[in-house]
Amino acid sequence: MGHGERQYWDMEIEPLLNTPKMREMQWTKLQRAIRYCYEKVPFDRNRMEKAGVKPEDIRSFDDFARAIPHVGQAEFRDVIMECGMDIDKVFLTLLGKERLDDLYLLTTTSGTTGVPTPYPVFKKSLDRQAEVFGRIGWRMGIRPGDRIGICFGLSMHAAGTPHLFWFKDFPGVTLIPIGAEAGTERILRFIKLFKVNVFTGTPSLALHLIERAPDVLGEPVKSLGIKILLCGAEPGAGIPEVRQRLESEYGAKLFDAGAGYGCSCDYPIYQGMHWIADDYCYYELVDPETKEPVPMEHGAAGLAVFTPLEPETAMFAFNLRFTLNDIHQVFTEPCPCGLSGFRYKIVGRADDMLKVKGVPIYPAAIEGVIHSFAPRLTGAFRIVLEEPPPRVVPPLKLKIEYGEGVKESELPMLEKELQEKMHKEIKIRPAITWLKPNTLERATKKTNVLEKLYEKK
Repeated sequence: MGHGERQYWDMEIEPLLNTPKMREMQWTKLQRAIRYCYEKVPFDRNRMEKAGVKPEDIRSFDDFARAIPHVGQAEFRDVIMECGMDIDKVFLTLLGKERLDDLYLLTTTSGTTGVPTPYPVFKKSLDRQAEVFGRIGWRMGIRPGDRIGICFGLSMHAAGTPHLFWFKDFPGVTLIPIGAEAGTERILRFIKLFKVNVFTGTPSLALHLIERAPDVLGEPVKSLGIKILLCGAEPGAGIPEVRQRLESEYGAKLFDAGAGYGCSCDYPIYQGMHWIADDYCYYELVDPETKEPVPMEHGAAGLAVFTPLEPETAMFAFNLRFTLNDIHQVFTEPCPCGLSGFRYKIVGRADDMLKVKGVPIYPAAIEGVIHSFAPRLTGAFRIVLEEPPPRVVPPLKLKIEYGEGVKESELPMLEKELQEKMHKEIKIRPAITWLKPNTLERATKKTNVLEKLYEKK
């Protein structure tokens, strides 16, 4: 495919994103997807029968939004347990025989919240995956001649090995699968040796490499010549303070990707991620408490829910009305960058939400405030929970590392500043336990910032 310097990877579809014409295309595809899942996917058929709904009863998007409850990893894990951990029975239930017979690659989530959730890749989906990530990579500025270092986890992780298929149709790029498992020293050395100029990995890893580069390479991370940081799998790339630090330290442009089919743009101020796959996946918002549909209006927020419009080639949403349990805020007005697609910003994970005196608090908001104090703080922290969330008896307890060069005598004043800023921005005054630099373990994959003491009782 000769792209030249076109605005989009797909000049036919991408200009139509988030338009009435695309809405018509979605409705045609959605009707077929509902029929497919009803006839060929036992899990979805059971859901519809339980709700007393048949495909012909769903005559509009509004009907669909109310037809069956959304499902997520918790329901998938229930199926795994009901099937006695027999993966063949699990896949037959969740995917149906047609897709099970087409299973080509098997990956999973990281399993940080319990049993890892399987994420299969179908052979029929490979071309579609390459199309979706062609759109993402092109918007990020990846071009022929670039060398992409894959630093997500490669061992079973859904954001790792599939890179080899995501960029298979991208002209002139070289993929270098380093893997988070290699550890920070080898990652840094391989990036330098193979002249990687596009980094893909978690924000946690990108931040950790900043700390390690001087020791391992004898020079700052900026010396590597990375031009693009493609980060995802956890909050960070969408947090202004984290973005500023990463872009400054690397001398690179940071792009946020994931939690659906989206990527951020190169506008200087973060605008959220552009949804780039209206033709492939139907996106909804749902109130996490009432389960009622939330209209897709500028600034609206809710639980993001996805339905594959081409079930045979689905990538991460394989069933009707599936959620990753992320709370999104959407922006439907045109982006100042000029590119198409509505945008979404991750507010936090629904199961990570904490309530302090009735105020909802997400770890990403705490992380943003902490990173705004760099270099006086390293950015590493933990939220200490003595009881199961979401309710937290105040004050919220935090463990926070202070930065190199900060004297212990300076901590009381730093603590006062930090508490004032947290109270102003997120309405809490936490109790802080100070830790010396590099006390907390650094993660090369996802960082779990919740320290759950109640699980150890």
